[in-house]
Amino acid sequence: MNIALTHASEEELDRILSSNFTPAMAAEYLREERIALRNFGETLREIYPEPDLSSRLAAAFLTNNPKANPESVQRRIRNWLSGSNQPSNREDIFRIAFALDLTEQQSSYLLGLCTGYGIHYREGRDVIYSWFLRTDRGYSEAQEFFASLPPIPRFDQVPKNPSTHITRELQNIFSHVQTLDELRECYLENLENFGALHMRAYTYFEKYLDQLIHPSSALGNTIDPDYSMEAVMELYLSLKMPSGKTRSGYTVTQKLIKQNWPNTTALKNIRNHKEDVSRKLLLLLYVITENVLDEKYSELDEEYITLQEKVEDHWWTLNAILTDCGMPLLDPRNATDWLVLYAITATDQPMSERMEQVIEHIFADT
Repeated sequence: MNIALTHASEEELDRILSSNFTPAMAAEYLREERIALRNFGETLREIYPEPDLSSRLAAAFLTNNPKANPESVQRRIRNWLSGSNQPSNREDIFRIAFALDLTEQQSSYLLGLCTGYGIHYREGRDVIYSWFLRTDRGYSEAQEFFASLPPIPRFDQVPKNPSTHITRELQNIFSHVQTLDELRECYLENLENFGALHMRAYTYFEKYLDQLIHPSSALGNTIDPDYSMEAVMELYLSLKMPSGKTRSGYTVTQKLIKQNWPNTTALKNIRNHKEDVSRKLLLLLYVITENVLDEKYSELDEEYITLQEKVEDHWWTLNAILTDCGMPLLDPRNATDWLVLYAITATDQPMSERMEQVIEHIFADT
């Protein structure tokens, strides 16, 4: 079960499996921040352990940027390295990747940590920047080259039968490009294949959402009406999460769990192809549906299957889905992932109910 886990992450995973936490105990563990939360500064130092980390970052954000305020830049870098916050702008993360001479894989990992998605090979900027990283070229040169390319036609609609392998196909095509002329030619030839939305994640979203919108159909009942987005949000996805955007007075863990929690507007925008599927939403949909997309027999329903075996199966399945969607693997040192992993240990209740109970306890006094 140790997919890309550090020692601290293995300890957290073992704790979830062996501590026999009740939902109240799990909530207390999270609220008191006893989980060794992974932060951006720690991750950056693991990737780039050299002593000039801070100075290289400062130079990257001040060079060729006359409008940048040196004090503001230094303060932002200090906050990143202390773990107080992290960049959420993909352009900033790419700038960091070039400044530290990171590999394409390291850059993708950093993007995934901060935004939920690694390098997206159907996004024009991502594919150009990744090629310049791979060929050990500079950030300014990558910017200038991308600015010289024609804009990508933006399509609001995802094709009804999208090629789920198109991203991998484009990644493979661009991996064979050797020169700038070849890069430009390859880019122009594939303009119609580019797109900002992650089609594979949308495919999973649609399958899970259909189970919630059409519960009667799943049970063979065609009489009861389908649910609206408002009903789906209220009945399934709210999970006792406090409403409203305010996070004043919350602990770090509370903020992390509540951050980007889905709402009705987000569900509608994603369904209408105006917004991407977030990693958090995909994990929540897995827990709520328990990944049951049909009525096929599953050996996991048999009584002789141990909890360890069930959790291991969910672990591998979830990581396979996340990998398929270009998202980071499960990390027990991520607050939301910890909560998801705790939920899948449920034996005598639905996973979503177990998660809801923890959330209710976590935010009981807010």
